[in-house]
Amino acid sequence: MPQLAESGLDIVPTRNLNLLYIILDCIFLVVFIGLLLWKKRYSTVLFALFGGILYTIVDFGGFYLLSHTRTVYIDGQLAGVGGTFLVLLWMSMSYGITNFAFIWVCISRDKLMKYWLFLILMWWMICPSICELGGEATITTSRTTGAYHGWMGVVLVVAYTILVVLLLRKEGEKAFVNVLTLCLIGFCVQFGWEFSLLINGIRPLNAASLKTLIVNSCLETNLGMPGCFAIYYVWHKRFNEDLSRRDKTYEQPIKASEMQTN
Repeated sequence: MPQLAESGLDIVPTRNLNLLYIILDCIFLVVFIGLLLWKKRYSTVLFALFGGILYTIVDFGGFYLLSHTRTVYIDGQLAGVGGTFLVLLWMSMSYGITNFAFIWVCISRDKLMKYWLFLILMWWMICPSICELGGEATITTSRTTGAYHGWMGVVLVVAYTILVVLLLRKEGEKAFVNVLTLCLIGFCVQFGWEFSLLINGIRPLNAASLKTLIVNSCLETNLGMPGCFAIYYVWHKRFNEDLSRRDKTYEQPIKASEMQTN
């Protein structure tokens, strides 16, 4: 197995897993999406699938094809384009779907939020333990972040600054979103699966582990939270969770008390 773990304090997120992990995770995703559809959480499903597609474009297109910062090894051998795409497609859809579903149900304050979050967090924490039944890890993924973490930070600062400016313009009115809550959601989403990977041995424990956990949790999902809220805000003005049209006379900003799933 290649040595792809972080060295020193450089942030090089690495995962070591086996085929059983991928198979069981795909089954969970199908069941999770099925439950959302059963309860008519159609908007949540669309946003979750959008997240999976977006992560695939960024990870395979951006990190692998353009910046060459993503590598995948299978059975100790560097994977080709096809093998890399399949692994990254699964990984991107997995975390894209669960991350974006997590974000959507929190922003919308879905009345069944506790069940959706429980399923996601339970799976993140327990799946690695179950997959120990599948034998040793034969798949390793690694991504260097030094080339673009700085730009991610710029995007985060600009996005949140724009959001704060919009909130300050409406000073004295009911805020359409709590910026601290939005930031906390972004942190918790990334921290949840970063922490589960670390304590379950999927991500190597070394000198850079704590830095990777904290920096990624503060930055990588959070930079997109203002955009996620903007999508929710525009969508919510037009559609209910079951995709039925909202009343055309609805023009008021979304208040905290109104952010309940019908």
